[in-house]
Amino acid sequence: MSKKPQSNSRREFLKDAGAVAAFSTLAAGAANHVHAGEDNTIQVALVGCGGRGTGAAANALSVQNGPIKLVAMADVFDDKLNSSYQNLSRQFDKQVDVPSDRQFISFDGYKSAMDCLKPGDVVILTTPPAFRWVHFNYAIQKGLNVFMEKPVTVDGPTSKRVFDLGEQAGKRNLKVGVGLMCRHCKAREELYDRIKNGEIGDITMLRAYRMAGPTGSAACGPRPQGVSELLYQIRNFHAFLWASGGAVSDFLIHNIDESCWMKDAWPVQAKACGGRHYRGDNVDQNFDVYSIEYTFEDGTKLFVDGRTQPGCHNEFASYAHGTKGSAVISTASHTPARCRIYKDHKMTKDELAWQFPPPEPNPYQLEWDHLIAAIREDKPYNEVERGVKASLVTSMGRMAAHTGQIITYDDMLNCEHEFAPGIDKLTMDSPAPLLADNNGRYPVPLPGLTVSEEY
Repeated sequence: MSKKPQSNSRREFLKDAGAVAAFSTLAAGAANHVHAGEDNTIQVALVGCGGRGTGAAANALSVQNGPIKLVAMADVFDDKLNSSYQNLSRQFDKQVDVPSDRQFISFDGYKSAMDCLKPGDVVILTTPPAFRWVHFNYAIQKGLNVFMEKPVTVDGPTSKRVFDLGEQAGKRNLKVGVGLMCRHCKAREELYDRIKNGEIGDITMLRAYRMAGPTGSAACGPRPQGVSELLYQIRNFHAFLWASGGAVSDFLIHNIDESCWMKDAWPVQAKACGGRHYRGDNVDQNFDVYSIEYTFEDGTKLFVDGRTQPGCHNEFASYAHGTKGSAVISTASHTPARCRIYKDHKMTKDELAWQFPPPEPNPYQLEWDHLIAAIREDKPYNEVERGVKASLVTSMGRMAAHTGQIITYDDMLNCEHEFAPGIDKLTMDSPAPLLADNNGRYPVPLPGLTVSEEY
């Protein structure tokens, strides 16, 4: 629902999307029910109309594989929905058919938007991740294919829930894509194959960095007067662990996921540290710095560093080191990856052994090309299990930093602390899942003091 600054993001893709030819589509049917005819149109509903959702919808409407049409939108902020609708309408005039009676502003709006679709259509779930299991569950009931943004879970109880929902979706032959688009990157795919073929030898270490200035709404000031506490937290969702998993879950998951892909394994434990420094009057729950050491079953380490402090060295990249050489998994943000292999660990030009040739196809578009192809060709397609594992492993590192304890994969999965129980019952008048104290401040992690829960 909120925008996050990101180089080469879906929002940047939207700026160039006007060059994509629109497809002919069938006129809308009844106000709250739209039916595709014999022209094979896939209809789409967008639930969560911030920068991510708008960009995902643009990618969906850009797939060159038969007619696709946006027919419904839902959010809890009318300004977000209006901005998204205007942007998409400008770029995809003939493919956007969302009159006011198919624009829904409420916590139940996701149901109304999905009710506009028929079984086999697609719903885009791009609200803060706390709501993912709620919306995914309804999509399965409606027989809808799904694209959901990462992370797909923020704690142990919701991870178990979404694991189960993914199995249900698979049994119903529903196609589900998860927005870990790096897995669809052609450069990374070739790098993975080369690593598997032994070109850098056995992996001995991986390292990843996302170090930048203030990012998204991770650093959040006090709630303005007259603003609902619930809607304030949702609009600033990076700031609150219940809504997003915080800065670690939202900002570091791609680097963690792509590194685990190259290792072809998931870590079994994490230990970490972090701290709050330049807080000013910020009331969010995040640390400014995170340093996580993941350990795989064979003892190999993945080191992950995150920072959101101004005036410091910036780096946004992932690397793999092996017994015969080293590799660049990503260079500067998510795309283009500019994957490379070096003959040793210096990573200098004269040691370059291979690099993926430019230009790289945009993975934000490729993940949608692949999902729609699976729908039209009725091929198995379910990224839920991998999406939950990536989300859970990221949460494992976050919990290790927030508690000061070594946290295993099983510890994270079986931790009973659900950040937002009852989230499926929220209304515009509900209290927020997290309440401020009398000074307007929220509980923050206290490593070594609060050790069984994160706050």
